[in-house]
Amino acid sequence: MSSILIFAGTTEGRKLSETLSKSAIKHDICVATDYGREVLDENPYMNVHTGRMDYDMMLEFIKEGDFSLVVDATHPYALEVTSNIIKAAKEVGLEYVRLKRDSKTEGGENIRYYESVSECVNALKETEGNILLTTGSKELPEFCIEGVKERIYARVIPQMESLRICEENDIKGKQIIAMQGPFNVTLNAALMKQYNIKNLVTKASGTFGGYEDKIDAANMLGVNVFVISPKQTEDGESFNDVLKKIENVTGKDIKNVLDITIAGIGMGGKTLMTIETLMAISDADVVMGAKRVIDSVDRDVKKLPYYLAKDIIPCLDEMGSGKVTILYSGDSGFYSGSAKLYEKLLEYKDSHNERQVVIRILPGISSVSYLASKLGKTYENANILSIHGRKVNNIIRRILCHKDTFILVSGRDDIKDICGKLSKAGLGKCAVSAGYNLSYPDEKITTFTADENVELDDGIYTLYIFNPCAVPKEVGVSLKDDDMLRTTVPMTKEEIRDISISKLHLKSDSVLYDIGSGTGSIAVASALLSDDINVYAIEMKDEAVELINKNKDKFMLDNINVIKAKAPDGLKELPKATHAFIGGSSGNMKEIIMALRNINLGMRVVINAVSLETIGEIGSILNDFNIENEEIIQVQVDRGYKAGSHRLMKAENPVYICAFDLGDE
Repeated sequence: MSSILIFAGTTEGRKLSETLSKSAIKHDICVATDYGREVLDENPYMNVHTGRMDYDMMLEFIKEGDFSLVVDATHPYALEVTSNIIKAAKEVGLEYVRLKRDSKTEGGENIRYYESVSECVNALKETEGNILLTTGSKELPEFCIEGVKERIYARVIPQMESLRICEENDIKGKQIIAMQGPFNVTLNAALMKQYNIKNLVTKASGTFGGYEDKIDAANMLGVNVFVISPKQTEDGESFNDVLKKIENVTGKDIKNVLDITIAGIGMGGKTLMTIETLMAISDADVVMGAKRVIDSVDRDVKKLPYYLAKDIIPCLDEMGSGKVTILYSGDSGFYSGSAKLYEKLLEYKDSHNERQVVIRILPGISSVSYLASKLGKTYENANILSIHGRKVNNIIRRILCHKDTFILVSGRDDIKDICGKLSKAGLGKCAVSAGYNLSYPDEKITTFTADENVELDDGIYTLYIFNPCAVPKEVGVSLKDDDMLRTTVPMTKEEIRDISISKLHLKSDSVLYDIGSGTGSIAVASALLSDDINVYAIEMKDEAVELINKNKDKFMLDNINVIKAKAPDGLKELPKATHAFIGGSSGNMKEIIMALRNINLGMRVVINAVSLETIGEIGSILNDFNIENEEIIQVQVDRGYKAGSHRLMKAENPVYICAFDLGDE
């Protein structure tokens, strides 16, 4: 049976060999050095040929073998080798395909590109400071000229041939960094600092060649970057396209499996990672995650500091197949960025039918469960929040209603802010426990009251707040008129308010415009329904704006936003509303409705009217606009009062309540 011939010199070549072996496809792989052989795992479907070959040697090797396709996976800068492979393949009529190595060639103020080594060397002559040379030992002699050689620190693989080339070119021992990769950003930066590097020389070798990690480290330290990137690197076919060609010539289906694991690592301490997560890290070809997270992985594996789909998915395309483990701190199902990534990966899977994509999610131990265990608390009935990189409404009201509250915070400034608000709300005696760097060697739990001014170290915290005087949140209880701060500013009264809000059909995450808010009674009553409702109270009068703010503070409602403006002009810059209540329009009813239609067709609108003029405006609105689900009611409320020994009824003004959905034209 004929074999696939691979000339390898890159990680992609090794990955291709591994993929073919998994599908029991026979192949020969040619590598130039013993090191190239060492990184290949032995298997019965692979024959390895070691040693550099010129054209005649390649031609003889191909003639003696039984090959159906030759794949050129040599380094994109080995131009002479590629030329010889093409020529030899053509001579014997063997189909040739170039496996493209994806390169990142983005520019920057400190990055310059050169098409050849000689161009790069000439540019280095004009620089000052130490040079980190990461292009390998083969091109080293070209850099060893006066004015450059004495400043070079050569990073080469730890094998005798590389060291011999360094010695032959009079590169001193102190100038040699003999290390085997992969090199992550942290290690690259450490080497640059150690050797006081001012200039980095690299090839645009793609993600798996460590190019991006070198660039990121250089950018972080302000090091100048000299990139050797000949135009020929753009030629070739993708990993998946090469696999399709091999399938065509062999008649075999290739098990092109991309195995993706999303794993929560807990708080970071290795002893608290689950065995499944440790195994996923151990088996991975690539580990991804935020820099702080992947730095905790001590295995010799390729690490990429990516946790967003926009960065991860291009790397998956480049890999083709293999095992990827993407790490997130904490529990993958608990306030984790893994949820958004999972959605994108499902889309990616659906759009890549040419290979099998397997996705699994592994949980981790959250800092909440860990802190609760340390404090001897349960969290089954606790109020659990996260304000780490996200906004949460009405935190103090939530604490007010719960005996136990756990909060994931961004740092000590969040803790200081929460304690200040607790003190202002009369909850200064609440006990606060701040868990610092949980699971790490310097873990510390500090307990204090919200009133105390405690100095905390800068770092990662999880918070527990104990409120022994918690008052459960009232359900289905109306906002009383007497609970509102009042002046002469008009207010929608209690019974009318209840009916109006019921006709709005608010949902737990609605966005409501309260237009002509007055005292803010509609805004307050609506905001109290759900902490996730966001209300924009629009009012043009100074006295009313001041009163709304006072009522907002009294009820501790962060989900009310007070806007001093006249509608409809004040609506232009606001987030898109789902609902609108119009308590006052200042004669601009039609213009307001037109503006609401432009903002959101289908918006639910409720209008209250007392005067005949406003009632007339409502009639015009109902006639001039396409209105759906229309409801009109007239409410007359009589209030009882005591006169001597008798109780009499006093009539309030009748109110028209008109509710509808804004339809299409």
